[in-house]
Amino acid sequence: MTGLDDLKFGTDGLIPVVTQDARTGAVLMQAYADRAAVQRTLDTREATYYSRSRAEQWVKGSTSGHTQHVVSVSLDCDGDSVLYRVEQTGPACHTGEYSCFHRPLLGEEATDTGLDGTLERVYTTVAERLATLPENSYVARLHAGGLDRVLKKISEEAGEVLLAAKNGDRAELATEAADLFFHTLFAMAELGVSPADVAAVLRTREGKSGLKGPKEVG
Repeated sequence: MTGLDDLKFGTDGLIPVVTQDARTGAVLMQAYADRAAVQRTLDTREATYYSRSRAEQWVKGSTSGHTQHVVSVSLDCDGDSVLYRVEQTGPACHTGEYSCFHRPLLGEEATDTGLDGTLERVYTTVAERLATLPENSYVARLHAGGLDRVLKKISEEAGEVLLAAKNGDRAELATEAADLFFHTLFAMAELGVSPADVAAVLRTREGKSGLKGPKEVG
């Protein structure tokens, strides 16, 4: 059984903590914790760290309101760093950015041609926009209209998909399907359902001879 005694704190009594959004998989921040901060995190599920500059313990969001509810705490293979997986409220960075890691040194290249990686990136972007609600953002405007507006968009886009398929218009079908995927991901992000959650359901339907569908009706 892994416990606090398995952590290898530095000579200063601290251990690095990487914090990850449990819903999107995005890395939010990196900080430090002493033994008491880690113990408090385990006891309260409030992400707790140790400030080297102020020489004191601090709880994320205690002043800003941008709290982190801890879903899980894990150690790396050497026991000298910790991973907090959290449900983030609002932006994680003091600058107002969703993640502290918002200054790229090397741009990300989208090399995959399938849906998997693309859907994950779109979902992460939507979740980031929902957390920060930037001005002039489509996500922010749609969010302001309430969930019913999002659901109406899903219904509209589903109808467009059916029409494009009925007309045999491949280009239009791809476009409308993309719109349907986007607004479905939007609704998922609003309710905290991740692509991984959907994938888990689909995996339970995988049979030896192919993909199992939902229960038959009738």
